[in-house]
Amino acid sequence: MSTASAGVLAETTVGRIPIVDISPVIDSGTVPAKGIPGADLEVAATVFREGHDLLGVEALLFDAKGKERQRVRLLPLGKGTDRWEGRLTPDEVGEWSFAVEGFSDLYATWRHNAEVKIAADVDVELMLAEGAALLGKAAADASRSAQQRALLKTAAVGLSDAGLPVAQRLGAGTNSQIHQLLERQPIRDLVTRSKEYPIEVEREAAGRGSWYEFFPRSEGASRHPETGEWTSGNFRTALHSLDRVAKMGFDVIYLPPIHPIGEVNRKGPNNTLVAGPADPGSPWAIGSQYGGHDAIHPELGDFADFDAFVKRAAELGLEVALDLALQAAPDHPWATEHPEWFTTRIDGSIAYAENPPKKYQDIYPLNFDNDPDGLSYEVLRIVKLWISHGVKIFRVDNPHTKPLWFWQWLIAKVRAEHPEIVFLAEAFTRPAMMHALGRAGFQQSYSYFTWRNDKAEIEEYFQEVSHHSAAFYRPNFFVNTPDILTEYLQYGGPAGFKIRAVLAATGSPLWGVYAGYELFEHVARPGAEEYIDNEKYEYKARDFAAAEKSGRSLAPFITLLNRIRREHPSLGDLSNLTVHATSDPATVAFSKHKNVHDAEGKIHKDTIIVVVNVDAHSAREGMVYLDLAALQIDQFNADGTFTVDELITGQSWQWGSENYVRLDAHLEPAHILHVRRSE
Repeated sequence: MSTASAGVLAETTVGRIPIVDISPVIDSGTVPAKGIPGADLEVAATVFREGHDLLGVEALLFDAKGKERQRVRLLPLGKGTDRWEGRLTPDEVGEWSFAVEGFSDLYATWRHNAEVKIAADVDVELMLAEGAALLGKAAADASRSAQQRALLKTAAVGLSDAGLPVAQRLGAGTNSQIHQLLERQPIRDLVTRSKEYPIEVEREAAGRGSWYEFFPRSEGASRHPETGEWTSGNFRTALHSLDRVAKMGFDVIYLPPIHPIGEVNRKGPNNTLVAGPADPGSPWAIGSQYGGHDAIHPELGDFADFDAFVKRAAELGLEVALDLALQAAPDHPWATEHPEWFTTRIDGSIAYAENPPKKYQDIYPLNFDNDPDGLSYEVLRIVKLWISHGVKIFRVDNPHTKPLWFWQWLIAKVRAEHPEIVFLAEAFTRPAMMHALGRAGFQQSYSYFTWRNDKAEIEEYFQEVSHHSAAFYRPNFFVNTPDILTEYLQYGGPAGFKIRAVLAATGSPLWGVYAGYELFEHVARPGAEEYIDNEKYEYKARDFAAAEKSGRSLAPFITLLNRIRREHPSLGDLSNLTVHATSDPATVAFSKHKNVHDAEGKIHKDTIIVVVNVDAHSAREGMVYLDLAALQIDQFNADGTFTVDELITGQSWQWGSENYVRLDAHLEPAHILHVRRSE
């Protein structure tokens, strides 16, 4: 078949079959789209041509050596839109690329014309002859298997047999067997290929995982019953807490800064300006006489203790994520050794951090404009130091307050030597900056999920992060942080905590919990959206075992959620989410579907349907209207239903396109349903 590539056409930029608006293409292809092994990559393009002949569109996946590894047929997205979409699935870490091909589908065009004209008794013999010639030529194609060539030859002979009825002759060339064969391997003409666009496939932890945050100083901390004086926890006592975290099924244990804490302007309880001699201060006020970002707070232990902590975490299947907070306390060594790394005000003082109305008198922000090279290489040295101690994940504090060029440089430098390193952006700021951080190299990011609580907000946000920004922005759905205790959790009761956990754990492949969530901690400091007696400024002793023993813990439910996530690969992808309609204004329904290939190449379909009552105070009921095409259900019961297994309660039901649900927030506010398949 001809390929449009020579002569006058070669002097144009359009191509014989125009292919435009390709996605995922980031910054014109200068930044690779993000992927993880086995995760589907949503590919789309606008492809069209002149006239009425029918088109075919395919996406091609190439490995780092340029070898074609996958070719999938794209399907039209809505009638008359000329938009086509499908999914590619890179299966290993590395640099990949993709392209889109458009072509004239000769068989589809002939079949359409033949069926219309023959039914109208127009050009009957001509259409049959054209079909016979087309299929006969395809039967001579040596690239096809012997079985395919035999089927095509038989079809061509049938079309040419004037002794058969016209309907039978047409059927020889249009039966389901021929149609499916040429759907899989079409007869292509005027083939036009787009340029190739890059995909960076990173290790699984870059895009999948469940995170748990705790303060090592609180794990094992104790308070004297008479004096009230605290004894700090440390890495040796926190080491024992790792078993609790691993038991709940988490993948990552995230530690706030572990460095020496400044003594100058140290904050007291609840962010007060005066600290007592026993107040530990905020870990984010980094640096003192004991050192800076390359040191460990003396009360937590030394590097040997930290190494033992990392080793034990690995034994339990946990990775340690360390906070990278690029700021300094007034008594950080940098403040005297490198004052040029800060902003000096007109009165000669160094400016402290502010986020009006919040003030952080115990923290000096860094200024990258005075000595960009010196400061940048110092940060690189620090990151490499912690990598040498087994840290492969960094949660970066407030990256949006540092220049983008720095992050692009740092992440590229680090990953050139250590491609396994993952950076999480703790950025709650404007969408443009959050998205730009993803394009600059951050593997994942905090998100607005924390503040998306009603039905409309949740549906809109899920649609955005799963389909519009998934190629460059991976959201980590933290349900709470030391800084964030939303009104929903303050007043939602245990049901609110359960609802948010279900939405986070099933809505994104990445989700996170800050310690105390499983105890339903919900009391806020008056006038603030953060915890009273905040752990940022004091020790917090919690009796997790007693709460679980008494049944006043969400830990068993969190454990179940993490187990469901591990057992169902559809929950490990971001761009496969479909929102379904519901009649109730407080009921959210969505699904995730994935085709999983086993070692023998057989496809297993994993489909999860999630229905959640987001009203934490009452029972809601109504109808759920499912888009069955999105669920890819290919087997139905005799009555037109299919079987779903409820993964929270263990019940099973028969569902169809329309389903009644009643969810009582105080009993069970959500369904997590697995579509049963007979495979």
